[in-house]
Amino acid sequence: MQDAAVLKGTNDGYEIILDDEADLGDIYASLKELLENLRDQTTATHPQPISFDIQTGMRLWSAGNRSEIEKIFSNFQLFSVHKIISDVITKEESTRILEQESVHIIDRIIRNGQEVHVQGDVLFLGNIHEGGKLFVGGNIYVLGNVHGVIQAGYPDLEDKMIIGDVHNAQQVRIGEQYEILDDTNQKITENSVIYVNDLHVLDYGKVEDLKQINPKFFNRIGGVMNG
Repeated sequence: MQDAAVLKGTNDGYEIILDDEADLGDIYASLKELLENLRDQTTATHPQPISFDIQTGMRLWSAGNRSEIEKIFSNFQLFSVHKIISDVITKEESTRILEQESVHIIDRIIRNGQEVHVQGDVLFLGNIHEGGKLFVGGNIYVLGNVHGVIQAGYPDLEDKMIIGDVHNAQQVRIGEQYEILDDTNQKITENSVIYVNDLHVLDYGKVEDLKQINPKFFNRIGGVMNG
């Protein structure tokens, strides 16, 4: 069933489209035949490595099914899979995306040695003891007390911010950028915005300057912090 796997050229290279209604056995056979024909054509002209995007349409492929595709490609020295793309997502992935878009209110104590990980933005009302750590995927709005480590944009997003008073923190982090604070730090107040500037260095501003610091975020909240 040749039509179960179809080759398509794109601006970025090559894509193989798998029929999402076809039997898996037919797809594997069709894919193997397609790669064999392509191998014969390319080796006869200009043999060179080719990486393919695999489009699975509305069928969600399991890890085992994806492994089977990789196994077929392993028999073709010049060909490899760049990525496998589906038009549907798992329940776990949809939950993660919804969490990333949410603002979580956290009012708890994070004690020495404890680590708390949260996706999405966080409004923090609690207490982080020295040695405690809060790692947040989005932005953090601090109305509580921070004496430990606090990170926005976990693990490596530098477009996130920490807003609020964290002058007592041991360390502030945004993405992979961090700074160790001490008692002499005078840059942070209750209206502080901590962000990564164009030089990829942690910088400090004020809430009233948020429009200049991060116009995209400012517009997202409707300019309500405009001073």
